[in-house]
Amino acid sequence: MITIGLTGWSDHELLMTRRTRKLEDYASHFPFVELDTSFYAIPSEKNILSWINKTPDSFQFIPKAFQAMTQHKEWIDFFPSQEAMFQLYVAAFKPMIEAGKIKAFLFQFPPFFHYTKEHLTYLKKIRTWMGDLPVAVEFRHASWFTEENQPLTLTFLKDYQFSHAVIDQPQTPGNSIPMITAATNKELTLFRLHGRNYEGWLHSTDSNWREKRTFYDYSEAELASFIPIIRSLEHKSKEVAIIFNNNSGGHAASNAKYLQKLLNLTFDQLGPQQLNLFD
Repeated sequence: MITIGLTGWSDHELLMTRRTRKLEDYASHFPFVELDTSFYAIPSEKNILSWINKTPDSFQFIPKAFQAMTQHKEWIDFFPSQEAMFQLYVAAFKPMIEAGKIKAFLFQFPPFFHYTKEHLTYLKKIRTWMGDLPVAVEFRHASWFTEENQPLTLTFLKDYQFSHAVIDQPQTPGNSIPMITAATNKELTLFRLHGRNYEGWLHSTDSNWREKRTFYDYSEAELASFIPIIRSLEHKSKEVAIIFNNNSGGHAASNAKYLQKLLNLTFDQLGPQQLNLFD
């Protein structure tokens, strides 16, 4: 099975009919969404219940792990212990978990999270703290996929039932990984498309680096080139979830719709569309 979604539901004007119903409009086009806000703060119960109520029963979320859970920030600045942080995070998402609306939790690690024994130990702790919940892992340092380490990394992810996130991004020094088209979980593989804005990724210290980084419009030829990769992954996992993260220029929705057309995909049990934008 192949599914397609975007990062967030607020930046895609192509899908909106009214600004007061952005999530409802989004859920009428795609079967899941990557939840970016949970990286910056653990969502409130009110927000989580609202998101559940605004989406069809079959609609799912891929929440990003809170930033201290991926060591972008120090956990001690927020919580009494690392374990307490994970407990509170999982407890916050309990309504979604119980409703079957979690596709996976995404742990996107920073470029300074290298392949080391210490970090492998931390990944083992994550599996313990997350229990049997589905977890996808994205690295940002090439040390995980050197010639020596790549087979060890993939075996480790498989042994601990982590879904490997296959990544398309510019190959800049220090903060990118190569595209490794391997599946480590028989249930789910993520394919995250960040765009190919080399300059945006290279100058990651600029004040508006996030907007520059995700400003990219995939060409029709580039999107078509993904089809063999997706088909290959489809034979290795029950589901391949494709996520477009090239948001800042408003290209993600149109790119996703074009790829959906190329793959001849239809998604069942979506929300009702107020306006058919893609006839």
